[in-house]
Amino acid sequence: MEIFTIFAIMKRRILTSFIALALCGCTKAPSPLYPLPTENQLAWQGLETYAFIHFGLNTFNDMEWGYGDTPASTFNPRSLDCEQWVTTLKKCGMKGVILTAKHHDGFCLWPTKSTDYNISNSPYKNGDGDLVKELSDACRKHGLKFGLYCSPWDRHNERYAFPEYVATYHQQIQELTSNYGSLFEFWFDGANGGNGYYGGANETRSIDPDNYYDYQRAKDTVLAKNPTAMIFGGPYQTVRWVGNEQGFAGATNWCNAPQITSQTPLKINTFGDVNGSEWLPAEVDVSIRPGWFYHENEDDKVKTPDELCEIYYNSVGHNANLLLNFPVNINGKIHPTDSANAVEFYNKISNELSHNVLAGAKVKADNERGHRFRASKVNDNNPETYWATDDDYPYGTISFSMRKPVVMSRVVIQEYVKMGQRVKSFYMEGEKDGKWFKINTLDETTTVGYKRILRFDPVEVDKIVIYFEESRGPLCISNIEAY
Repeated sequence: MEIFTIFAIMKRRILTSFIALALCGCTKAPSPLYPLPTENQLAWQGLETYAFIHFGLNTFNDMEWGYGDTPASTFNPRSLDCEQWVTTLKKCGMKGVILTAKHHDGFCLWPTKSTDYNISNSPYKNGDGDLVKELSDACRKHGLKFGLYCSPWDRHNERYAFPEYVATYHQQIQELTSNYGSLFEFWFDGANGGNGYYGGANETRSIDPDNYYDYQRAKDTVLAKNPTAMIFGGPYQTVRWVGNEQGFAGATNWCNAPQITSQTPLKINTFGDVNGSEWLPAEVDVSIRPGWFYHENEDDKVKTPDELCEIYYNSVGHNANLLLNFPVNINGKIHPTDSANAVEFYNKISNELSHNVLAGAKVKADNERGHRFRASKVNDNNPETYWATDDDYPYGTISFSMRKPVVMSRVVIQEYVKMGQRVKSFYMEGEKDGKWFKINTLDETTTVGYKRILRFDPVEVDKIVIYFEESRGPLCISNIEAY
């Protein structure tokens, strides 16, 4: 082979290699900004909406917090139907359900060996009932995830606040985490100690919640057979309370937070902490009715579909998960009004977020880290790709040019939170016929995190631009949609 031919081949190979390097985008990914989520926390955040079920002795005695002295014999649902619960919840868009297996009154909805204050001593199924099993079976049949709530406080148990009760409580945790299949979340509620029946003592008892229950062992018990489960409450939680029961996360909501204890300020629970060392995403718990348990006099006080939509946008739309409570009625079913309003809410949200008008738009950014991290990655329907800016560029501008004018009233933004939560503030502008205007949103434009949904009056645009003004480091934006 002649020399010039060999030289031409080598030159072509070198050129091809340079092109391949450029296309593969060998620029390094940004350094992670700690704290970071675990894979289990990310999977949990991806659920977004799931249900609470409050049902027990309180239901049959028109109470919210039973004193612990109500006879087990009063638990007597006539037509209990867990399949009705689960199929209703699926129609409402719920991805799972958490059952109050034991509330503060101490009554257990499964035939526990730890106390006789349980479902086996009620008329339900002549003492052969196990509501935890019935609901867990229904969830698996219909494809919903299953979780459990077991109150640490027990207003019935005579040994509460003494060492013997701790052994009883751990036995209950062991039974619940061993006998009912995989759990996606386990709830240790924050209500601990106070007045109660306590076996007839009828007195007030106080405990140190962070130390009395041996939460380290409780966590280990939960995770031994449910390694992917999230834990709510206690000093070893992996998700945090949002700080209220109204259904609203903070306009600013960081997943970063200090490790929560009973002494942690409420403002940290509500907003997170940009300087926090733990990844603790927020869970918003709210009831579809004023109370957590069913009360007939609240049948006309069920939250409307519009009120539920407002809750959705202020929870899921503010970087939090929504845990929506359904108080099952005395017949053992979800009330028709609750069901109808929740289904209409879900349909309304689905319609409002059904047609992404940015699909096919031309995307540009003022800074790109490289081909692997180009701006178009926010519009490729791949949650594992993202637009990133250079290390010295903790801000950025991204624009979407439409093929023809579109009308929009919602924008969804998601960060690639595997690299940490970053965005602190941003704003948006639209352009129509060469004229630019600021898009004034109903929701504040502060943090983004796993998901931020912005609402505004409908606008017609040829182009929109999002200005990320401040970030903890280079941007990592995985998804942007508009509806």
